[in-house]
Amino acid sequence: MKLYILKREQKISKNILDVFDFFSKPENLTIITPPKMKFEILTPNPVDMKEGALVDYTVKILGFPIRWRTLITKYSPPNIFVDQQLKGPYSIWHHTHTFEKISDNETLIRDVVVYGVPYGFIGRLIHSLYIKRDLKNIFSYRQRKIKKIFND
Repeated sequence: MKLYILKREQKISKNILDVFDFFSKPENLTIITPPKMKFEILTPNPVDMKEGALVDYTVKILGFPIRWRTLITKYSPPNIFVDQQLKGPYSIWHHTHTFEKISDNETLIRDVVVYGVPYGFIGRLIHSLYIKRDLKNIFSYRQRKIKKIFND
């Protein structure tokens, strides 16, 4: 299976504790996910974020509702957490969120997503025609929203 990697970085003029706090609340995904995806968290809030936490939600992809379940495989405030798809549209989805203190009021956010697409050749074709561009657009939207939220 072919694996793909999506990387993003963003500097925020906010302290690392506030930034990590925002990202460690799954309900905030609703705010930073494009509205067209109709993101809905199914796990009752507040989610107790820790290693081993499960988060269930639905998203719409190409108009179809998809149920997604992630497992928090690493949780080390305020520097890193990792979520991994247990059920969802990808063969593999491993998302590492890191937060680096640049100064007292500046934080570097890094996202590294390693993912695989099912269905062999057809999946690779769909990736090149749609998925790759769609993920870039989703993460670009996310960066714009984060900038706005933190008034950067």
